[in-house]
Amino acid sequence: MDNSNLLARRADAVPQGVATATPVFADRAGNAEIWDVEGRRYIDFAGGIAVLNVGHRHPRVMAAVRDQLDRYTHTAFQVMAYAPYVELAERLNALAPFDGPARTILFTTGAEAVENAVKIARAATGRSGVIAFGGGFHGRTMLTMAMTGKVLPYKRSFGPLPGEVYHLPFPIAHYGVGVEDSLRALNLLFAADIEPSRVAAMIVEPVQGEGGFHTAPPALLAVLRRICDEHGIVLIADEVQTGFARTGRMFGIEHGGIEPDLLTVAKSLGGGFPLSGVIGRAGIMDAVQPGGLGGTYAGSPVACAAALAVLDVIEEEKLCARADAIGERLRATLGRFARRNDLLPIGHVRGPGAMVAFDLLTERGGDAPDGAAAKRVTARALELGLVLLSCGIHGETIRLLMPLTASDAIIDEGMDILEQALTSL
Repeated sequence: MDNSNLLARRADAVPQGVATATPVFADRAGNAEIWDVEGRRYIDFAGGIAVLNVGHRHPRVMAAVRDQLDRYTHTAFQVMAYAPYVELAERLNALAPFDGPARTILFTTGAEAVENAVKIARAATGRSGVIAFGGGFHGRTMLTMAMTGKVLPYKRSFGPLPGEVYHLPFPIAHYGVGVEDSLRALNLLFAADIEPSRVAAMIVEPVQGEGGFHTAPPALLAVLRRICDEHGIVLIADEVQTGFARTGRMFGIEHGGIEPDLLTVAKSLGGGFPLSGVIGRAGIMDAVQPGGLGGTYAGSPVACAAALAVLDVIEEEKLCARADAIGERLRATLGRFARRNDLLPIGHVRGPGAMVAFDLLTERGGDAPDGAAAKRVTARALELGLVLLSCGIHGETIRLLMPLTASDAIIDEGMDILEQALTSL
C-alpha cells in the first residue's frame, strides 16, 4: 500500500467536496509525530486542526479509552445515562469562566455544539436573531454555515441559507479595521436590519481560527458584554479551537476580561475522539424543555472517558504554562525569520499562548497578503517532513498547532524545517 495508490482509490470512492490538505495517508502516530503508509516520518504542526493539544495517543487517554471499551461503548444518554457523561459535565462546570452555577450538555462535533448553543439562546430569550463576525468559522451545517463569515469555500452553491443571521466586521488592524468600525457597524445593524430586542445571541471566537488567528480585542468584548446585558442578549464564546490550554488559559475568553453566557467546546476536549459540548449559565441552559436537546451519539461514553483523561493531563502536565512557553519560543523564532532577507517576506506574528500564526506577504515590511506563497510553503514543508496548515481571509496565514506535549527538540526540528520551507527560491 502506498500513497499514490490510495490517492487513486480516494478519487474513485470519495467526492471531491471533502478536500485533504496533504497527498499522504497516515499509518501511525505518537505525540507530535506521524508516519505515513510508506513509512515516512512527519512532525505534526497541525494537530488534526487543533484537536491534539495532548498529542496523538497520549498514554493516559488511551488507557482510559481501553478501560471504557471493556465496559460498554454505547447506550445513548437519552436511553440509559452513564457516569462518565455526568463526571465530565461536573468537571467542565467547575472550569466554566463565569460566576454562578453552570450546566454542560455534550454533543459530537463543533458545529453541533454551536447550533445547539443557538437553540438554547433562542429558547432562553424567545428571540431568533444571531449576530456573528466576518472571517469567523462556526461549522458546516446549514445554520452554522450561515453564521460562518466566509463564502469560499464554505457557502458557495449551498444557498439559500437560514435567515436572521447578521455579520459585523472583525477588527484586524493591518486590514484597516478597528474596534470602532465593528461597533459602528453594530449600531448600523440595529438601526437598519434588526432591533436588539429580536436578537437572541451574539457569537464571537476569542481568537478567530479559520479567519487567521486574530484575537478579539478586550475593548470589543467589553462593549459586546455591555450591549448583551442591556438588551438581554446571550453572549456565546466559540471555544472550539481556542479551548483546553491552547492559548495559555483553559479557555481563550479568559484573556478577554469578560464573562460569556455560553461556551461551545470541541476539538481538543476529546483528545482525538469525537466530542463537543455547550457549557453555560444554569438559568439559560435550563430554558429548553426535556427532549429538546440531545443526539444518538452525543456524549459518547468512550469520548467522555478520553476527555476526563485529557483534563487530567492538562492539569498534571501543566499544559497552560507549557502553551505559554511554546508560544514564547515560536514567536522569538518567527521574529528572527521576519528580519531575514534570505527568507520569504513574513509578518504579523501573533496569537496568545501556543495559538501562533504569521502571514506571508508580497513584500517585506508591507501588509499585502500572499496566499499563493503560503500554499507553496505548506507544500514545501510537507516535502521536508512537516505538516502545516494555512488559513486566513486570503489564505495568507500559516498557523502553528503542534501538540502542547511536544518536546522542545521536536518543536525546534519542526521550526528548522519551516525555515527551509521559507527559503527564497
